[in-house]
Amino acid sequence: MDDPNDFGNILLVEDNPGDVRWTKEMLKEAGLNPTVHVVTDGSEALDFIRQRGEYTDVPRPDVVLLDLHLPRMDGDEVLTRLGDEVSDIPIIALSGSQRIGAVKLEDMGDRVAARLEKPIEPDEVRDVVQLVDDDD
Repeated sequence: MDDPNDFGNILLVEDNPGDVRWTKEMLKEAGLNPTVHVVTDGSEALDFIRQRGEYTDVPRPDVVLLDLHLPRMDGDEVLTRLGDEVSDIPIIALSGSQRIGAVKLEDMGDRVAARLEKPIEPDEVRDVVQLVDDDD
């Protein structure tokens, strides 16, 4: 990402409409200008990332913000099913529970670039953007 304010395409995998609104607001407050695509469960996330089904014409995401607690298929299962096919896409795990999120993150190894506790704050978003951008 050449311009730190142009964060490209973000896939937000989140089933809570309030958290979707909050995340979009925090991205804006952090001074970022991404195009945010939202899916509400793990199955849709897989389809979006793999550009299949109703998502055949979507852009490949530059970053995935993945809620760990999803209906139908949780975030950990999404990561397991994706395996190494998204090693070029930074995945940031979102968790509303420090205890559960921390345990799951340990099991995720290097499959996630970072983890944010919900509700996320603008300064945390900026820090993660810097971390992901530095890894490019």
